[in-house]
Amino acid sequence: QVQLVESGGGLVQPGGSLTLSCAASGASGFTLSDYDMNWYRQGPGKERELVAAITRGGDSTKYADYVKGRFTISRDNAKNMVYLQMNRLKPDDTAVYYCNAVHKWFASINYWGQGTQVTVSS
Repeated sequence: QVQLVESGGGLVQPGGSLTLSCAASGASGFTLSDYDMNWYRQGPGKERELVAAITRGGDSTKYADYVKGRFTISRDNAKNMVYLQMNRLKPDDTAVYYCNAVHKWFASINYWGQGTQVTVSS
């Protein structure tokens, strides 16, 4: 079992920045580098959507078109942490942001955090 805890959400004005953090933990033998990591979000009345993804070693990332150039995903496997730096935030970025871990061998083995609310409003 893996536990994911997001933090860093809050209220920010349009054009502002936030950094979300995802702290991962697990039973003895847990290694974050065994998991590809993703950030998803779910806005009001919308379906959950993939925002950004990073491979196990952090050597490859991908982003949804609507956040490219504004958001940056990163990870620190030694600290069991994953981050999402969000710049130039827009009201449309308002959503609950979720951290997701997918096992390197078994995609069916995946875990979710409880989410953190991001509200972009003046």
